[in-house]
Amino acid sequence: MDEELRGAVCAVHEEHPAMQAAVCERMPDEDTLYELAELYKMFGDSTRIKILYALLDGELCVCDIAGALSMSMSAISHQLRVLKQARLVKYRREGKTVFYALADDHVHEILALGFEHINE
Repeated sequence: MDEELRGAVCAVHEEHPAMQAAVCERMPDEDTLYELAELYKMFGDSTRIKILYALLDGELCVCDIAGALSMSMSAISHQLRVLKQARLVKYRREGKTVFYALADDHVHEILALGFEHINE
C-alpha cells in the first residue's frame, strides 16, 4: 500500500455511529442519486459537450451546429435528441427550422463550473 493511501485509512478500525448517521441522514434517495448519475453521464461525451458549448451564446439550428462542429446533421440530431431527453437543451420551431438552446441557466452554470474546475 503506498504511503499516501496509508494515511487515508483509519489507523484503528473504530466506527463513528454519529458520523455515519449524519451521512445517512443527508444522503438523497436512490432514485435521486440515479438521476444525478444519469445527468452527469451526459457530460461524459465530448460531442455533447461541444454541442452544449456551441449553444452557450444562444440558439442555433441543426445545420449551424453541424457546420460549426464539422459533423453530419444526423450525428448532431442524434446527440440533440439525447440532450433533449436529459432536459439539457430545449427547442422551438420557426417554420420548418428547429432552433436549439440550452434548457436553462443551470446548464450554463454546470458548464462554467466545469471549465473553472479544469482550469484551476
